[in-house]
Amino acid sequence: MTVTATTLVIGATGTTGSRTAAQLIAAGRRVRAASRRATPLPDTETVRFDWYDRDSHGPALAGADRLYLVPPVGDPDPAAVMLPFLRQARAVGVRRAVLLSSSAIPGGGPAVGKVHQALPGLFAEWAVLRPSWFMQNFTGAHAHADGIREDGVILTAAGRGRVGFVDADDIAAVAVRALTDDRAPNTDLVLTGPRALGHDEIAAVLTDVTGRPVIHHHLTHDAMVERLAEAIPREFALMLAGMDRAIAEGAEDRTTDTVLRLTGRPPSDFRTVAERELSVRKS
Repeated sequence: MTVTATTLVIGATGTTGSRTAAQLIAAGRRVRAASRRATPLPDTETVRFDWYDRDSHGPALAGADRLYLVPPVGDPDPAAVMLPFLRQARAVGVRRAVLLSSSAIPGGGPAVGKVHQALPGLFAEWAVLRPSWFMQNFTGAHAHADGIREDGVILTAAGRGRVGFVDADDIAAVAVRALTDDRAPNTDLVLTGPRALGHDEIAAVLTDVTGRPVIHHHLTHDAMVERLAEAIPREFALMLAGMDRAIAEGAEDRTTDTVLRLTGRPPSDFRTVAERELSVRKS
């Protein structure tokens, strides 16, 4: 990588994008921070970017040679807007792309799985990050966190299924390595925390850390679909509720060594993250 290389971070104000941008800057890399409102971020060049506004794509790509890609939120078919953008990126000289996907979606699967499948044919240097569910879903800007703050309740259709929840800081650390190492991973990377936890266990940790009771309400798959469909398109609600059902059936009950292998340090556990992000709010 040359000293003039620039990474375009799409979704630079989001959960992983903001952390990836900050860690790239700390490593001395040049960052173009892209968001719909071109929100200024320290030590970056900020640019407006909207997946659904093609006029914003060219200016965002100008001079960038690598990409961190966060798909459009809530779109059941992100490939429709992402693949034309990625072809444009390749045509203007981008040579490496790192895509944020999900441990629940394999290459060729639904939604961003189509982009995952296409990425190796578009770029010689690439990686797909497939993190498990974020620990920050319970501490940041997410429906679970809202429910915890407002009602002390986590609502899922995941039953007693366990998930290798992962810290967004660890996802960003892997993203930085995938973007800046001399050799790109050229594979997909499943990212988890150090151990799998059920939502009942998550609720117990949150109760202990915050000093406020938090409980996990078990919903049926159909009840979860109806609840989600009040706020998001039904097709997307069905997909998310299906992911909860897969958790209940054991699909996410696993851990990997990816964070340790790529960053040289073990992934953060949930209690550490909860204490870091929530204990200061204890009454």
